[in-house]
Amino acid sequence: MLTVMGATGNTGKKVVELLLEAGQDVLALGRSEERLGELAAKGAKVLAGDSEDSAYLTRAFRGAEAVYTLLPTDRESASYHEAQRRKGEAIVQALRDSGVRHVVALSSLGADLAECTGLLATLHAQEQRLRTLKDTHVLLLRPVSFFENFLDALPVIEHEGVNADSVTPDLALPMIASRDIAEVAARALVRRDWTGVVVRELLGPRDLSYREATRILGERLGRPGLDYVQLPPEAMQQALMQAGISETFAGLYVEMTQAFNTGRIQPRAGRTPDNTTPTRFEDFVATLR
Repeated sequence: MLTVMGATGNTGKKVVELLLEAGQDVLALGRSEERLGELAAKGAKVLAGDSEDSAYLTRAFRGAEAVYTLLPTDRESASYHEAQRRKGEAIVQALRDSGVRHVVALSSLGADLAECTGLLATLHAQEQRLRTLKDTHVLLLRPVSFFENFLDALPVIEHEGVNADSVTPDLALPMIASRDIAEVAARALVRRDWTGVVVRELLGPRDLSYREATRILGERLGRPGLDYVQLPPEAMQQALMQAGISETFAGLYVEMTQAFNTGRIQPRAGRTPDNTTPTRFEDFVATLR
């Protein structure tokens, strides 16, 4: 049995589907039994519960050959770091109590830094917790910005005719398709061929600026020449809050983008064949309807 957290999310759902296609027995975890129903119909065992409940997680992890873990994101949380701390501690306690020997953990580029990275600081803290596990082999996956994040921009593009964020327009950043992360994670869960704590960065196929990504997205949407506008940090935070995101999350998001803008967040070894993944942004937007 392989257990997958966040099984209705961007990476978790794809991990479950890939494992099922490979003939693996999978236990899919999520908050909503209704949303897990699609995976149950495909052959997965499912178990709904709260990711802050270590007893629930211990029951889900016990007997698993390997577990895929992540910190579920709550954009409406008024105290984001505190909520992520509770989830992180519950996950690590459950891993310890259940005796799991192989863990694939979704983290992020920038998780090597303890502060001044906004949302990513919670992932640094979680990596440190995972490193305290004894007799457990942990693979820390550090991808970068998901292509899927651009889906959040579609309403703005529809109503305002531009894409807007607080990232420098022509700053080339590594971006990745969630499916590529899932493929690496699923392969690792099956093979379990690493020892100790291993970090693997995943940088997508190439570095891409927000301006170029917006142009590619615009061509797919029938909006040639779609422009990208960089918002000042304060304006970006206000825009996020107006969209229903908590003040805390919005502030941390902007702090994260500033860390990218200043070059604070960088791959440890640059781009290599091992950390380059195949799916192009053009391939991703071609799937949009």
